[in-house]
Amino acid sequence: MEAISRKSFLQQCLWFGTAISFSPLAAQAWSEKRMDDDFYRKIVLANAKEVARVVQMLATDITQVRRRLGYDLANVTAAFCEPTSQYYQSAELIPFLTKMARALLKAQHADGTLDFGNLASPPDTAFILEPLCAAATILKSNNTAALNEVKGLLREFIVKAGEALRTGGLHTPNHRWVVSAALAKINALFPNPGYVKRIHEWLSEGVYCDSDGNFLERSMNYSAVIDRSLITIGRLLPLPALFEPVRKNLGLVYFHAEPNGDLVTNDSRRQDQFSSVSILNFYHDFYYLAIRDNNPEFSAIAKYIETLNGFNDRVLTDLLVYFLEEPLYKKTLPAPKAPPASFEKFFKETSLVRIRRNDTTTTIFGGTDFPIIIASGRANSPNFFAFRKGEAILKYMRFSTDFFNTGYFHSQGIVHTAGKYVLHQKIEAPYYQPLPDKFKRADGNYTHSQSTDGRFWNKMDFQHRPQSNINTLETTISVEEKNGSNELNFSVKGTEGVHVVIEFCFKEGGTLTGLKKIEGSSDNYSLESGSGEYRYGNDSIKFGPGVFNHANLSGLEGEMYSSHFGSLRTDGMHVFLTGVTPFSHTIVVG
Repeated sequence: MEAISRKSFLQQCLWFGTAISFSPLAAQAWSEKRMDDDFYRKIVLANAKEVARVVQMLATDITQVRRRLGYDLANVTAAFCEPTSQYYQSAELIPFLTKMARALLKAQHADGTLDFGNLASPPDTAFILEPLCAAATILKSNNTAALNEVKGLLREFIVKAGEALRTGGLHTPNHRWVVSAALAKINALFPNPGYVKRIHEWLSEGVYCDSDGNFLERSMNYSAVIDRSLITIGRLLPLPALFEPVRKNLGLVYFHAEPNGDLVTNDSRRQDQFSSVSILNFYHDFYYLAIRDNNPEFSAIAKYIETLNGFNDRVLTDLLVYFLEEPLYKKTLPAPKAPPASFEKFFKETSLVRIRRNDTTTTIFGGTDFPIIIASGRANSPNFFAFRKGEAILKYMRFSTDFFNTGYFHSQGIVHTAGKYVLHQKIEAPYYQPLPDKFKRADGNYTHSQSTDGRFWNKMDFQHRPQSNINTLETTISVEEKNGSNELNFSVKGTEGVHVVIEFCFKEGGTLTGLKKIEGSSDNYSLESGSGEYRYGNDSIKFGPGVFNHANLSGLEGEMYSSHFGSLRTDGMHVFLTGVTPFSHTIVVG
């Protein structure tokens, strides 16, 4: 997502605060006007534009059913049923609705499921039921006789899918709530005690939300899914207690947000820990609870999200469906109150620190899941530090050593002491002695086991072998933030002669000064001494002093990746500082 003007969010927040402090009636009037007139017109026009695209697409055969088809059908339905739409009661839309409904039925398996991502998947089928049930809900209040066939086809598909969800299984924590939300929607349309029983069966496992506001997967992608699902279940059954974990999670989401709407994902246990996620995904949740709870900060955040690049294409396009399905959306947002634009938050559950000083932000992460296992469902990001100043973005810092090919530094938590956030890792790498007699086998075929330091596997029965020649490496990185600038102190002790590498990755497209291009590489630079500067637009980040005592920059990920020819290198402008243990160095980033 492209960045908005670096001061825009702060200015919006200040405007909100001023409006509320000095003229609450004016703020309320502004909000009502915005809902009743301009904003709703934008929603209807965006829907009409999307419907025109869908109609053009449907001029050809539907050769593959994708999730998006659910929203295509829902958007065309909303256009047909919205009195202010240019497509209101337009007979030309009905054949397209019929065509989409028939395509869905054709793709549906005998057990009611569809093939999305996974084969014959109940949870993936549940995802498409969200917009399809919204469409059926909207159609329910329209008595046009020509819609009867479409209604019948939709009912056939939804009820058949409902049976798959009532009896089918799933894979991940969030799937429980996605499936339950779909069942709640189906039950609202076509009541069945079996649907409600299944929902309560999943709910009886408990909706976990930690003290910071994280769900089990700690994923921004799936938090958005869970929030929306819990709101759906909460309003339809009704179970208002389910709104509480959503409130907690949305509070966390705001403090994970950059001024341009990007969300910090270092602590995620899913695939988004290495990808960009936007707060745009949470718009519906902030909007809904802003109205339901009369929450002025959520109102301000929803209004802020509307200003972000991507809102029109990714949110506004489908918004009419939500407004027609759930009447609460048409109520007036409460007068907004600015959330804090300057804060320091230590999320102890995931060892994540977020510091913001208006348009300057710092992120510190030390919450890797140990032991390190490369798999979906585990947090293993080596990105321990990130920094933004307006449009100038240091995407991450990493620290690596060639100590027995263990690769990147992963802190064993974070300790906050004397104004500093301290990250620490101690690694021991042993050599192994002969097995004691009682564990020896005549055939020499020993247990296939992992080395005690977790680096590799072999048929050596490592756990029963005495150890010797134990090498140790202890790394401490302390970070102290002062008014938007950070001092990072690196201390590496233990085995001598170990090569260490400090890696900066800046957003691609900027300019670097004070550095030396590393020959034979792409976008690799060294900072041998003094300070460097990264500039993007009108904003810049200064960093240093540099040090460069060796050029061993390969295999930074370590054996766990190199044995599978893997890499964690990302796009960006990479700057390297290097040293040899014992190593001590202080860097200022600001």
